Amino acid sequence: MSRFFLSACLAASFLLPATAEAADRPKQLVIISFDGAHDNALWLKSREMAAKNGAHFTYFLSCTFLMNDAAKKAYQAPHQKRGKSNVGFAQSDDEIRERLGNIWHAHLEGHDISSHACGHFDGRQWSEADWSAEYATFHATLKNAWKSVGLEEPAGWQDLVDHGIKGFRAPYLSATAGADMTAAEKKAGFSYDASLVTKGPAMPVEEDDIIRFGLPLIPEGPNEKPIIGMDYNLFVRHSKGEEDTADSAEFEARAYAAFREAFDKQYAGARIPLQLGFHFVEMNGGAYWRALDRLVSDVCHRADVACISYSEAIPMIVARGKLERASGL
Repeated sequence: MSRFFLSACLAASFLLPATAEAADRPKQLVIISFDGAHDNALWLKSREMAAKNGAHFTYFLSCTFLMNDAAKKAYQAPHQKRGKSNVGFAQSDDEIRERLGNIWHAHLEGHDISSHACGHFDGRQWSEADWSAEYATFHATLKNAWKSVGLEEPAGWQDLVDHGIKGFRAPYLSATAGADMTAAEKKAGFSYDASLVTKGPAMPVEEDDIIRFGLPLIPEGPNEKPIIGMDYNLFVRHSKGEEDTADSAEFEARAYAAFREAFDKQYAGARIPLQLGFHFVEMNGGAYWRALDRLVSDVCHRADVACISYSEAIPMIVARGKLERASGL
């Protein structure tokens, strides 16, 4: 897919039809996010998907994918050996350069750049100090990312890093019980967290000044057994976490049916935002990315649907008076 095609899609996306929103029927919000945000081919693919459908996505970036060999040797996550990462590191400076271009252009296109920490460790038992250390590494890595590979950074990059990265999702959705993670998030400048799992689509809850979102359990498969609305969970259910390209079309059909049923229920009902999560890995032959492409193509052009990022969703939810506040969850 060419950069010319991407530019054309971006231009076309601003011409999508829109009508006045009925006071008693708010727009159906669809919030699509990606964890890891590393593979450059999938950066381009997701950006093109969004552009042709007038959508904005949220990218939860793992910062080790901006670390070259020197940074890799220096990185040490809480309670881990130096140089260790559960998701690896960048393979070359050229790869980092291309990734930085994708991140920056995605930001300019209106997508949400957010944090997935760095080495993808389970922080369920981490303290506030542990989380703060990992957030500080993320911030420092992005601050110096262009310089580390010999590039002149674009004007506005430092502002993005210091003020524009507002969200966090914990690796493995392993949020720390209690206030430690939330307290560290506040100190790091985050305003929302998307690490929870909810029984179905649910409005976010504000807890100690952090707006907390959750991926929903949605019905899936012949028996409509609930599953987290995320590609990896489908991958595990469909093929026990082993790549199966022979049944890719079947897995795509099942995933699309689950996504569409979850969307249709909210669209016809209370219009609670639908959140779906993906990774920068095309599991089972790309079945789940194809299902996502079908969903986005089918629903995002509707005048009463907004396929937007978490940051864009927050003021719309607040305007609806649907943001609940709680002292704890």
